[in-house]
Amino acid sequence: MSALKHILTVWFALISIAASAQADDLAMATPARKQVLADFLLEWMQVRYPAAPSEGYVLYVSVQSQRMYFVVEGVLKAEYVISTARNGLGASRNSNRTPEGLHRVVRKFGEGVPPRGIFKARQFTGEVASGETANDDLITSRILWLDGMEPGVNEGGSVDSMERGIYIHGTADEASLGTPSSHGCIRMRNSDVIALYDRILLGTLVVILDN
Repeated sequence: MSALKHILTVWFALISIAASAQADDLAMATPARKQVLADFLLEWMQVRYPAAPSEGYVLYVSVQSQRMYFVVEGVLKAEYVISTARNGLGASRNSNRTPEGLHRVVRKFGEGVPPRGIFKARQFTGEVASGETANDDLITSRILWLDGMEPGVNEGGSVDSMERGIYIHGTADEASLGTPSSHGCIRMRNSDVIALYDRILLGTLVVILDN
């Protein structure tokens, strides 16, 4: 199969699966269907990002579904309810938006920090979030710092995800998960981000897509 034919085959398959996913929300799909979508994600990554390894560990953030999927060696291993930005997608500095595209986990913070432990400037403050601080946009429990891998899209200049401090992290406002409510980062339940932190390797690819 020629490269062009392969690209077109994957592209038309993705259009079909995406249309179906929009009609039947990905969050409501069966595990088998989600695995099919994970398979297509990896196929799409091989076409869209041929220089990036699509095997190994991949986190797929679906902004539409407000879910994150953890794929290991091509197999869907876990699904998490998350929150992306209240202001929607975007990469500009100070936009409070979540950047699209390919990223990688470049640094990790929080080893040994208690659940709901509060971070400031990526340092544990010694404080633990309570119900009274749920609406304070706190960063809690663990931090996975993301580095953009697409120059001009999420890497470099005023769109650089790492410079913007785009993380996957725990939140004190777990009630908001499942709806866009962050200031740009990807929020998770504290128990989920602690468990994920222990499984994720530095260099893990993170793909953030609208659908």
